[in-house]
Amino acid sequence: MRQSKVFELIKLKFPQVSEEDLTKAVIVPQELLPAVANYLKGQDLSFDNLHCITAVDRLERIELVYIFYSFKNRQQAIVKVYLPIDAAEVESLTKFYRSADWFEREVYDLFGVKFLNHPNLARILNPQDWKGYPLRKNYTNPNLIRKP
Repeated sequence: MRQSKVFELIKLKFPQVSEEDLTKAVIVPQELLPAVANYLKGQDLSFDNLHCITAVDRLERIELVYIFYSFKNRQQAIVKVYLPIDAAEVESLTKFYRSADWFEREVYDLFGVKFLNHPNLARILNPQDWKGYPLRKNYTNPNLIRKP
């Protein structure tokens, strides 16, 4: 099954999704992410592995990038969710994929995206008292400012 076929199947079930021309990623509204992830994991498509979650700060928005993989079909699917820069939050996928636990914590720690209903949304790379999110483009590091 080709990526375009996966998009067509998702589009039939969720007409609100679109496709990014350059990467052929499926663009999903943030409120539909859990339903789309559940559909991807189902028997029809068998995307049984959440391989990666990362983010990109585009200044006007945060792009979440999810890479799903189907061992049965030997195929990946890329899903993107665009979040407003001032309200970067989305539902956690930990109830569908155990690997989402650490991936979401990493994105939270580095970009400040809040994953709603995550079982333990805490910093994973930086100390708990770290201020700010190091991979945001507006980040300045108050943690390294030396005091006289």
